[in-house]
Amino acid sequence: MPTLTIQTLSTSYPVVIDEFLHNDTCITSQSKALIVSNPKVAGLYLHKVLPKIQAQEVFVCIVPDGEEHKNMQSIEQILQCAFANRLDRKSLMIALGGGVISDMVGFASGIFERGISYVSIPTTLLAQVDASVGGKCGVNNAYGKNLIGLFHQPSAVYIDAEFLHTLSRREIRAGLAEVLKVFVCFDEQAFTKLETLESLESKSALLPLIQRSIEIKAKVVEQDERESGIRAALNYGHTFAHIIEMQTHYKRFLHGEAVAIGIAMANTLAQQLGSLSAVDSKRISAVLARFGLDESYHIDDIEAFYQAFFLDKKSSNNKLRFILPEGIGGFSLRDDISKEQILACLQHYAR
Repeated sequence: MPTLTIQTLSTSYPVVIDEFLHNDTCITSQSKALIVSNPKVAGLYLHKVLPKIQAQEVFVCIVPDGEEHKNMQSIEQILQCAFANRLDRKSLMIALGGGVISDMVGFASGIFERGISYVSIPTTLLAQVDASVGGKCGVNNAYGKNLIGLFHQPSAVYIDAEFLHTLSRREIRAGLAEVLKVFVCFDEQAFTKLETLESLESKSALLPLIQRSIEIKAKVVEQDERESGIRAALNYGHTFAHIIEMQTHYKRFLHGEAVAIGIAMANTLAQQLGSLSAVDSKRISAVLARFGLDESYHIDDIEAFYQAFFLDKKSSNNKLRFILPEGIGGFSLRDDISKEQILACLQHYAR
């Protein structure tokens, strides 16, 4: 499989899609290295990764598992570990885990001594196709998801499909929501292949999806590293999903499951505004259903849900911005949608 290169204005780095765990690849630090993981992933893979690290000293920091722990308390734990073991500006942090670990290690390494390098080894499908690539790093707080963070690109990303063998079907499905998101907005041909995907278990089926997702994201990030334009399209479904996650305290849904609901909500709004046909909306819903992703969600308080949109990072000057599909293979960034139109969309999901 290939090595893809992400080229931005600030840096360039490889995304290696290969059998990382079973080849002779080594991750090298000029100084010390700190591996950050969670108990589950560390128990499965730490013993395989440690021999592949070449550094003066290698330390391990284990943080709690789950989106509800993606917060400043966990960041403080990572930083305390870094300081206690006297990492310096030539040291390296290594993210070994899913999207939560990728985001937190990117953030912690970006603020430790004004920024040190980090490498990402994503162990979930969602992290492999999305969180580990592109340099968006952050944590959640009481006001919403990923509202505290920065842009800090990794120095390398190592993707190995073997990590997916220990994922549950639920986690695979959650990752496929992020794959679908990219294909709907950027690649109708790839979306059509999703419609006929037979197996969620097969490495031969998943690797091309991973590769194509990263290829698309690489081109987008290269054009718009800091999300001032086209990169916002990678948040299709996320404007809704982030509120769903916050209101359910990051415990009821995996991120990809919330994204699937958010995609359905965005499609409802797009249909309402005439940018998505009923036929294409049904095609997208059919793929979500084939993956076992549920679109149903009940909003208790429509006005509270609406007000939460204003904390979204894509909104500015009291204008809400939504990413909506323009058919399949295209998208639009809309900041001209009235409150009445948005509330009419949300009404479809009210109790």
